[in-house]
Amino acid sequence: MKAMILAAGKGERMRPLTLHTPKPLVRAAGTPLIEFHLRALARAGFQDLVINHAWLGQQIEDHLGSGERFGLSIRYSPEGEPLETGGGIFRALPLLGDEPFLLVNGDVWTDYDFGHLCRPLDGLAHLVLVDNPEHHPRGDFQLVDGRVSEAREGEPSLTYSGIAVLHPRLFEDCQPGAFKLAPLLRQAMAAGQVSGEHFRGRWVDVGTHERLADVERLLQAEV
Repeated sequence: MKAMILAAGKGERMRPLTLHTPKPLVRAAGTPLIEFHLRALARAGFQDLVINHAWLGQQIEDHLGSGERFGLSIRYSPEGEPLETGGGIFRALPLLGDEPFLLVNGDVWTDYDFGHLCRPLDGLAHLVLVDNPEHHPRGDFQLVDGRVSEAREGEPSLTYSGIAVLHPRLFEDCQPGAFKLAPLLRQAMAAGQVSGEHFRGRWVDVGTHERLADVERLLQAEV
């Protein structure tokens, strides 16, 4: 299975760190965020990786290179302008092939074992969901009997972790340009084509300076 890391965001809420450094290269306890994913992917047995980028993206290519030092083969999907999540994936599909692929947001930190996702895909997507964090208390979706659906008012919900397996067929009616992934997932959910799992391990959406500090505290506790 191939993997893709989404790394095209500008990280505006993390300025001034991201004024001259792309968000995936912002460091937590001395290590660029994206490197935690690369090492975890290699440990899980992944070899082929695609990374999209836009803001200061050449820095990402210069830092990671071919991926050989991580035990990976990295190919890049540069975007002249940000294409949002769905558009960025659609642009990279020629590099990902015709089989399901792992997708992970470059701005999350987690100890999730990506090896759990190396199994046949039941439908068009499989989402890893987590408990709702303080900054997103209403959550995104419901998980019932292994299937994911739209969250309903007043019923228990979970948050999409930014980790998924997607089938290229999810994008078969799409056109080049900027568009979001969420509407495609909701359409597939309505057709019963999205499975999911509840991950209860460590996970941080590193969208602010405060949450970056949370990651550093978790890493320091390991020492």
